Amino acid sequence: MDADILVIGCGPAGIQAAIHASRKKASVVVAGKQSASALSGALIENYMGVPATDGDLLLSTGATQAREAGATVTGMNILSIRRDGDVFEAVLEDGEPVRSKAVVFATGISRRKLGVPGEKELFGKGVSYCAVCDCNFYKGRRAVIVGNDSEAAVSAEMMTSYASETSWVFWEEEADPSLISRAKDAGVSMHRSRPVSIDGSDKVESITLEDGTVIPTDGVFIELGAKSAADLAMDVDVMPEMDDSIKVDQGCFTGVPGVYACGDVTGKPWQMARAVGQGCVAGTSAADFVKGLR
Repeated sequence: MDADILVIGCGPAGIQAAIHASRKKASVVVAGKQSASALSGALIENYMGVPATDGDLLLSTGATQAREAGATVTGMNILSIRRDGDVFEAVLEDGEPVRSKAVVFATGISRRKLGVPGEKELFGKGVSYCAVCDCNFYKGRRAVIVGNDSEAAVSAEMMTSYASETSWVFWEEEADPSLISRAKDAGVSMHRSRPVSIDGSDKVESITLEDGTVIPTDGVFIELGAKSAADLAMDVDVMPEMDDSIKVDQGCFTGVPGVYACGDVTGKPWQMARAVGQGCVAGTSAADFVKGLR
């Protein structure tokens, strides 16, 4: 399969990149599974002009728009990619090769997991990996932040503006001392012990710690940082940052000819609004590149 542009990632950034590149009359192939997007299974209520809606509905509607614009949406992941002169050669899950003149990385991120019982089973039922994304759902409710570093400290302090009770569970003090102090001053209850389980039947009811403490809660926010899915980028000479994000300029250009990136893989904030905006820029930039306009 040949295309002008290969978009790797089928979340909001990748879909928007495909729509804009296709509308500029570039041929586009989109690789990736919508179920892997952070939008899948989420309730979106902070996107301008769109009432609270289901993330999977937005993804499927966006994929339909991309197809109508002319893109091929494969529903398959990329197994490998390499550069052959001015052409990129990738391989889909079914073994079919894809050759393109440009690549857009919209791979998103993979949240680091705790790996405790209840975490997977209660994801979306009180377990979240983004406090800033879901804090509004916990107004007047109890919340627990889990994590050792500064991101967890900031999230714990922030959550006190929403939750009736906020606890912070950590087992090593890796956060900046000033942020720990701010969390304490905001009224966060501190617990130094590893979580061993997240408990509940149909929704989160409590979290159990290694020291035997059981904290009743309505929500558990796991803030262990995130590892991006940018490994493939190194195979086309893009070197991720130390946090595995991909650095881009205002045109979403990575510095490697023909390679662009957008969405969560380029860094925070991990929000749909930013991902869609960058997808527009990356798709337009990639289309201009293959047409010799930049």
